[in-house]
Amino acid sequence: MSPLQSLPPLRPITEENPYKIVFVCLGNICRSPTGEGVMQHLINENGFQNYFEIDSAGTSAWHEGEPANSKSRSVAESHGVKLLSRARQFEKRDFEHFDLIIAMDLENKKNLLALAGTEDHKEKVQLLRNYDDTPEDGQVPDPYYGGLSGFENVFQIVQRSCKALFEKLKPQISP
Repeated sequence: MSPLQSLPPLRPITEENPYKIVFVCLGNICRSPTGEGVMQHLINENGFQNYFEIDSAGTSAWHEGEPANSKSRSVAESHGVKLLSRARQFEKRDFEHFDLIIAMDLENKKNLLALAGTEDHKEKVQLLRNYDDTPEDGQVPDPYYGGLSGFENVFQIVQRSCKALFEKLKPQISP
């Protein structure tokens, strides 16, 4: 299945009705804030900041209120991307608010699907690597216990996947 086919139903993206995406990992301090930061950076670079709302969350509340991991921030900043979010836990009401819910790995996708109340909610849950031209096992690895090279690897995966996702969404933008 192509990534475009796996997207929830697309609609025109306007300033009045921005497209809302949330990136989700376990603790919301490494992978999902990187997704949020990279996607927001791409959107800003292209001048579409009024057409999107980007956020991140974790399936756990372990790090609620904390900034992104210092290694994630350092690697992102070395690529000109700022990670400004604070960790929060994904909530059931997020299914109603967001158009697309991006899980970073299979375990978090499973947790999100278990929390989903309807088929429409479940359809919104996608893996980020659905948009990666080299998806391997479909998961963004957790760099938390690894060295700096693991964080760089995650950044590269996230950047590549977010660029491809953004390209899939761009034709829907109605200035």
